[in-house]
Amino acid sequence: MAEEQAELEERIIVKDQHTKEIDLVNRDPKHINEDVVKVDFEDVIAEPVGTYSFDGVWKTSYTTFTVSKYWCYRLLSAILGIPLAVIWGFLFDLISFCHIWAVVPCIKSYLIEIQCVSRIYSLCIHTFCDPLFEALSKICSNIRVALRKEI
Repeated sequence: MAEEQAELEERIIVKDQHTKEIDLVNRDPKHINEDVVKVDFEDVIAEPVGTYSFDGVWKTSYTTFTVSKYWCYRLLSAILGIPLAVIWGFLFDLISFCHIWAVVPCIKSYLIEIQCVSRIYSLCIHTFCDPLFEALSKICSNIRVALRKEI
């Protein structure tokens, strides 16, 4: 009985990441769209001093802009939100799959192979080039340069 209780508590404590609680108040906790979609009425429509419309027109325009933007977004997200979430989920899953099963193994394989090639290249350089450059350095070591000013 005690073991079953402990197992049940463990299942309750460990939650699946797909059923985690989401924040319905702060829907952009990482501020991804902070500077992209903040478009208010004042950012789009403005009347300079001296060319004002009627106050009623201005208030109605403000209300119409704000409400239509709000409901248009809600309708579009209701109609297209779930299908696009499926598409984006599939796309990012495909990218993850390719990265896990293709990209990383190819890079690891390349690094293993290049390490072998690197050792052979290093051995060839030390075998052939080092003696050549050492001989050239001994030849050039006795060269002296003197600068004179001629009048």
